[in-house]
Parts: sequence; structure tokens; C-alpha cells
Amino acid sequence: MVSSKLEDGLIYNIKLSSVGAARVTGQDVVYEPSNMDLAMKLHYLRGIYYFDNQTFQDVTIYKIKEPMFIWFNYFYMTNGRFRRAESGRPYIKCNDCGVRFIEAQCDKTLEEWLEMKDTSLEKLLVSNQVLGPELAFSPPVLIQHTKFKCGGISLGLSWAHVLGDVFSATEFWNFLGKVVGGYQPPEPLNLAHSLTKANSTQTLQKIVEDPLSIKRVDPVEDHWIANASCKLESFSIHVTASKLGHLQSRIGIQGPFESLCAIIWQSISRIRDGPGPKVVTICKKGEEKKEALIGNTQVIGVVKVDDSIRDANPSELARLIKNEIIDERLKIDEAIENEHGASDAIVYGANLTFVSLEGADLYGFDWKGHKPNNVSYFIDGVGDAGTVLVLPDGPNDSEGRIVTMTLPEDEIMKLKNELNNEWSIA
Repeated sequence: MVSSKLEDGLIYNIKLSSVGAARVTGQDVVYEPSNMDLAMKLHYLRGIYYFDNQTFQDVTIYKIKEPMFIWFNYFYMTNGRFRRAESGRPYIKCNDCGVRFIEAQCDKTLEEWLEMKDTSLEKLLVSNQVLGPELAFSPPVLIQHTKFKCGGISLGLSWAHVLGDVFSATEFWNFLGKVVGGYQPPEPLNLAHSLTKANSTQTLQKIVEDPLSIKRVDPVEDHWIANASCKLESFSIHVTASKLGHLQSRIGIQGPFESLCAIIWQSISRIRDGPGPKVVTICKKGEEKKEALIGNTQVIGVVKVDDSIRDANPSELARLIKNEIIDERLKIDEAIENEHGASDAIVYGANLTFVSLEGADLYGFDWKGHKPNNVSYFIDGVGDAGTVLVLPDGPNDSEGRIVTMTLPEDEIMKLKNELNNEWSIA
């Protein structure tokens, strides 16, 4: 166990340990990410769950870790470490190395922390670690337990996107609550002991052009993060139910996600030079039933326009986002397969990217009858074009939205002014 202190003093008494499965997964068990998984390998999801001081009152760290042993029996692949086959394609060796568990303390009360409303500070409550440069020693999942001065708790989930999308991450996280409640998961079936995708000798056709939704980056080798060419910053806005209703009445379409995307798309166009961006990427929950425990099955598609965005009718932009998404998942799958899974590319921020968390059970985690008061998510590894994440502002089909934007630093204030002057929401 290692102890350290952050320079800013807000978070201190940091301790590191590991938590793994209660039983050995097996000899030479492997898990092979799909092509869609590998397309997302340079991105990371960071989730933070806030609980009041009653939830974990008199609960020791050991009591928090104890159900995790059973949890990881089921999600065995999250305990493994990445390797590369001879072809260069990554896979997970399910060697039960465990996930990293971080303990920390905060010198603020939970109420004081939430009142600061500083998106950049939230990064102190969840690990910012990425995979590599030593893949064999890098955990794809890290969990941070932070205790506030008042006794409130935050639990931070750092999730390598190569494991799965946000819908997989929340299902994974909520499953822990089921185990805490006494659920005994079945033993995982059909464990793989040999590589199939990585050792494939299939001859593939050269793809004429890449999908619009991905962008190639310089080779990262075994350090899975792409370097942005400019400094990016994140900020969040809270769009209340009443403000959202007003926006939708102006735009004339009922989808909250589509309405917010339309006005932000146009606002970003107005602060950038030129008539674009004329291509944006949309990520949202797919309708297909997920077959595996985890994985990247979300829709990844693009919306294209020919005319100037700054002069467009927001209602028409919202309609395009709702009805005219060009699904690029098959093209992405083929592009990654064509290079045997060894290519390096980004999705979030390749174009201006809008990500909907509608359909993710963000408030489904239950610790003995207690649910989180607030849940926050953001994405790391974003490209220069920026990403906009839209999530509910509370449980029970809440009608407001939290919008977290990651954009070039010099655009933040301009965008806030544009959104305030035109739409009164920043």
C-alpha cells in the first residue's frame, strides 16, 4: 500500500492497493476485444458517484472491498492485463491481477464540494491513469474511494473504453450493488483458452477511405493515449427542466438530446472560423441486445450537412440528428479488422462529437438501499474537435440535463458567451 498527497491539498492521505477475484479464473484464459472495442482503446470513461454521510456510516474499507471479490469472479476480464499477439492485435490475459483501489480524503464537506461546481476539480476524485506504457502492469479499471470531511463519500470509476461503452460501464458498476444485496452470480461460461481474432490469417480487402467518424493518430505503441495538438478544457452547464422545455418549444422538436446538440453545434460554428463543422459524430445507445458481458455496442454515426451551420435553422439540425444519422459501426469494424486490430485512431473529438447517456442506468447503483445523490461522467482522450456529453441531472427520468463539454481552451469563454446571449443556458 502506498500513501501520497496531492499538491493542491484538497485531496490527501492517498493509499493504493489492489482488489481481485475470490477464485482463480483458470489456466491460460484470454479475452479478445472486438474491433469496435479496439477502435475506442485511446479513450477513457471517468464516473463519479456521490453519497451522503448515511450511506457508508461505520462501513470499513474492508467491508467495501469484500463484495468486490465475488463481483470480479463474474467480470473476470476486468482483472486481467493487456498483451499483444504476434500480429500486433491486443488481447487481455485473464491472470487475476486485480483492479487498483485508491483511498483518499478530502478537506471539504460534500456540500462545499458540490457548490464549487468546478468540472476540473472532479478529476481529483477519479484516477486519470491510462493504459501503458507498460501494458502488462496497467489495470484497465481503477476505483477511488474519497471520504469528505462531513462523512460523505464519492466512488470514482476509471474505465478503459476498450472494455466497453458507458452502458457497459454502468451495468458493470450496478452489478456490484446486486452482489452487496446478496446476489450470487453464476460462474462465467465459455472461457476462451486460445486466440481466434488475433491469429486470424484472413486476407482482407483494402478499404478505399476511412469512416468519417474516426481519425488516425500517430502510432502510440503501448502507451494508449493520443496527444491533442492544443490544450483542452472541460466545463459543465446545468440545463434545468424548465429551461430545456423552453428550448424545445423554440426549436419545435421534443428530443432533449437533439435540441441541445442543435444549439451547441450552431453556437460552436459561430465562434469558429468558416461555415462548419459540417460533419459531426453522434454516439448513443443502440437498440440491439448486447450479447456479451461488456463491449462497445453503442451507435457511432455521423450527420452531414452541405450548407453553413451558423445560418441553419436549429430545428432542421435537430431533425437531422434525430432521423438522419449515418451508422458507421460496420465501416469502423472493417477498418480496424483490415489492420488486424493494431491501428491507432480516435472517435471522440475526431469530429465534434455528441454523446448521449440516455438509456444508461446512472443511478442504478444501490448500496443496501442507498443510491447516489449525484452522478457525474466525463471522457478522457478527446481529440481537438471536442466532445459534448449529455446526461440526466438526477434519477427517476429527471427532465433536466447536465452538459459536459471538452473543447480547446480558447473556445470555452466564447462558447459560454454565445450560449448565454442566444439561449440563456450557460
